[in-house]
Amino acid sequence: MISPSPLTDSEIRFAGRAARRGHLFLALACGGVLIALALSVFYGYRRWTDPNFPVGVRAVVVLLILLNARQNLRQYRYASLLRKLGDLRGANRTP
Repeated sequence: MISPSPLTDSEIRFAGRAARRGHLFLALACGGVLIALALSVFYGYRRWTDPNFPVGVRAVVVLLILLNARQNLRQYRYASLLRKLGDLRGANRTP
C-alpha cells in the first residue's frame, strides 16, 4: 500500500485560502440563483407581452448562470470539507 506524501507549504496555504473563501463561494452561488431567477421572470414577462420576443439565446444564458452557481456551491462544499480536514489535522498533532 502506498502511503500518502506529506503536504507541502504551498499546498497547505492553498487549502487554507480555499477554506477561508468558503462563504464567498456560498454567496456567489446564492447570487447566481437569484440573478437567474430574476432574468427568467424578466424574459418570461417580455415573452408574455411580446410573443415574438426571442427567448432561446437568453435561456442559454440563464442556464449558464445556473451552472456557474452550481459550481460555486460545489466549491463551497469543498471549502467546508477542507476546513474540517484542517481541524482534524490540527487535532492529530496535539498530544
